Amino acid sequence: MTKLLGKRQVTQLSFFEYITGISIGNLAAYISLDTDTKWYLGLVSIGVWVTCTLGIEFLQMKSKKARDFIDSKGTILIRDGKLMEDNLKKERLTTDELMEQLRKRSVFKVADVEFAIMEPSGEINVLLTRENQPLTPKHLGIQVAPEKEPQAVIMDGVIMDEPLATLGFSRGWLNTELEKIGVTIENVFLGQVDSYGQLFVDLYDDKITVPVPQEKAALFATLKQCEGDLMLYGLSTNNKKAKDMYEQCSKQMEEIIAQLKPILKR
Repeated sequence: MTKLLGKRQVTQLSFFEYITGISIGNLAAYISLDTDTKWYLGLVSIGVWVTCTLGIEFLQMKSKKARDFIDSKGTILIRDGKLMEDNLKKERLTTDELMEQLRKRSVFKVADVEFAIMEPSGEINVLLTRENQPLTPKHLGIQVAPEKEPQAVIMDGVIMDEPLATLGFSRGWLNTELEKIGVTIENVFLGQVDSYGQLFVDLYDDKITVPVPQEKAALFATLKQCEGDLMLYGLSTNNKKAKDMYEQCSKQMEEIIAQLKPILKR
């Protein structure tokens, strides 16, 4: 029955879910230990609790007012680097407790915080001021390639066919890649393939060194070599038409490399 209530029962619990979990646990313990009463009445009680809980959660999904009433709203603790003292008192949160939560997020100065809020679950989320936020490629105007989650294709020495099919690869391809790095499937504890088709493995025997995939680096080096060759051909010929052609091809290759660099240099 607890599976019907969803994974949130196991992770971040709201106050209502916390009470529900305790109540169902107490009823289950009562059924198990009290053999003098009719056991099916306890099951009926659990069924009623689960039904009511599912009904209330369905209502919460459909109505924001219901969510705000049952789970309450988040409370702003810091705004523009200033502590909201009244809200701290409302949540019965001391300054020491707040600073402890900030330090867990590598924040040591309240002035560095643009916005901090205590969620209904009790977790505190922090937004740093713009000048204190980590530098990202976007800030530098650098284009990066999209990244998809890697797929585990080998677990405990067993090939996972479904992730392989998702990536569009076969067992034959996997065996070929393993042969390239000189390992067998039986010695692989975990094998993952990223969105670029590169295989990374972790072996049972940690003393064995596995070479890092070099396909992207090799392709990048080949493209740079092609660019250099085109420039060299353009400089070595006296034919103006051929020189212009080589220069144009070299510029096109340079543009291609610039577009592929975010992908190949990851």
